Amino acid sequence: MGADMNKINELQRIIDESENIVFFGGAGVSTESGIPDFRSVDGLYSQKYKFSPETIVSHSFFRYNTEEFYRFYKDKMIYKDAKPNKAHIKLAELEAAGKLNAVITQNIDGLHQLAGSKNVVELHGSIHRNYCERCHAFYDLDYISDSDGVPHCSCGGLVKPDVVLYEEALKPEDIEAAISYISNADTLIIGGTSLVVYPAAGLIKYFNGKKLVVINMAATSSDSQADLLISDKIGEVLGSISV
Repeated sequence: MGADMNKINELQRIIDESENIVFFGGAGVSTESGIPDFRSVDGLYSQKYKFSPETIVSHSFFRYNTEEFYRFYKDKMIYKDAKPNKAHIKLAELEAAGKLNAVITQNIDGLHQLAGSKNVVELHGSIHRNYCERCHAFYDLDYISDSDGVPHCSCGGLVKPDVVLYEEALKPEDIEAAISYISNADTLIIGGTSLVVYPAAGLIKYFNGKKLVVINMAATSSDSQADLLISDKIGEVLGSISV
């Protein structure tokens, strides 16, 4: 069963009447590309890992149990074959049409850029950027995924993904950019996120524009403030919109 056509028509009207849309998205945007939320634990999980996903993807765990961190990271957080879905593609089209000003994402998969989005604020970093902690040399995703165990630089230093781990702060420049885009938007579309991961989720409080749209399968903390609430798959919803 598809999305409610009355709500799709309302979303179309909002988009048609908007001049400065900002999209704020999370893991649900990528699930339709076959990337599960790394926090979703499957039945085999406890047989493979002794710690919770949140524990493994933390700064202290990376420091003191680097080998186990990378075992999980390569297994659960890198999906090299994933392709952009209808949501990523439509957002890129909206940007190209001058309707959408920025994508602010909590995802680290780079699929927005792969779809053609130019102005993307990656609050939690990207698996496609990796740096030596000693000499700061850059390494791409292939270097990480092809490495045996823990990846090291040619200088001998440890290579760390440019991903914001638990216990780490978001980059100030990303926070500033997100606040600027959100506070200047006339329409904010929140999609594929339950708004439970802070401080990223707290950024939406800076929105004071005309229309707040929430598209998410589960309830969010912004549902009550939404001018339009659609409980459906974001790819199906945005895929129905014409630019």
